[in-house]
Amino acid sequence: MQLFLADSAATEAAGAALGRVLPKGDLVVYLQGDLGAGKTTLVRGLLRALGHSGRVPSPTYTLVEPYELAGRSLRHLDLYRLSDPEELVYLGVRDMSGILLVEWPEKGAQYLPEPDLLCHLAQSGTGRRLETEARSSSGMTLQSVWEVTDK
Repeated sequence: MQLFLADSAATEAAGAALGRVLPKGDLVVYLQGDLGAGKTTLVRGLLRALGHSGRVPSPTYTLVEPYELAGRSLRHLDLYRLSDPEELVYLGVRDMSGILLVEWPEKGAQYLPEPDLLCHLAQSGTGRRLETEARSSSGMTLQSVWEVTDK
């Protein structure tokens, strides 16, 4: 799937569309892109669609922000400042269940579960381009429902 997102509001709306079709259970979503590409903005929209009304910080320093929303257990991870991928072992990433939303997954590649869905955000003119790639049957189902919902 490829989308052009004109601004932050459109990025948040795309995240909300994803949040509305997000299944319950285990799912891993990798969020890739440069600094300022909109990864946390996409997550903010997703969390708000599930009922979160508070602030959605980027977990750059905490590494993990947990959320319990709409009968789902979510973990928002930001690995940008991870100094050693082995730190993920001590965080218990392999034992985390529910939905994992992982920013900068390349920083912890061998210690992370494989993604069901890969989302890549990039600056494109005055907006952003979102490209997704399903990596599992769960990811394919999610992507196809998200495409329909987002149009």
